[in-house]
Amino acid sequence: MQGQRQHFKRRRLVLRAAGLFLLAAPLLTQAASSRTVLIVGDSLSAEYGLARGSGWVALLEARLTQQGIAAQVVNASISGETTSGGRTRLPALLKQHRPTHVVIELGGNDALRGFPLRTTQDNLNAMVQASQAAGAKVLLVGMQVPPNYGKRYADDFAAVFGRVAQERKAALVPFLLKGVADRADARDWFQGDGIHPLAKAHPMMLDNVWSGLKPLL
Repeated sequence: MQGQRQHFKRRRLVLRAAGLFLLAAPLLTQAASSRTVLIVGDSLSAEYGLARGSGWVALLEARLTQQGIAAQVVNASISGETTSGGRTRLPALLKQHRPTHVVIELGGNDALRGFPLRTTQDNLNAMVQASQAAGAKVLLVGMQVPPNYGKRYADDFAAVFGRVAQERKAALVPFLLKGVADRADARDWFQGDGIHPLAKAHPMMLDNVWSGLKPLL
């Protein structure tokens, strides 16, 4: 009789443990799938001149699926966007999407429009800070300008991204177009305007972003 009671007691404990696991399982699944990656960028991230689904952001979604990483990607990139525009739009995006990760790919249009470097740096700094304050991990994606801008300006511009990342302790991809714009046959990898990469360049761009984003995921 004593042995029978112990048997039923053990059985109750096993069933209770199983019940707790079943209750917890949906919560664990929800936690695993709760990643939201917000991309705030310009035309390089908005598939300018490309067929839909061929840009690096769309390729990122496919890679996440392939690697079994549950995450929603929100592409809030706009062609022609500057750091000032991104800074203005960001608070509403953070509130609406509540991202766990924010990828900031802005700055190129600041250079094209001749914005002061200090303005670009301040805007990027504010965007990283706001994203981190909202609880998101941040990846800052750097850009470089062509040699015709002059070596000093080109060096100073490139340094802005590293400086912001260091000050805010954010992850950094130094150059989105590494392996594309710096290759010997670079002209063959860009659209007619010489600014926007062809679709064949976007897998390389994704690899550059992925190197910084994957450790954050």
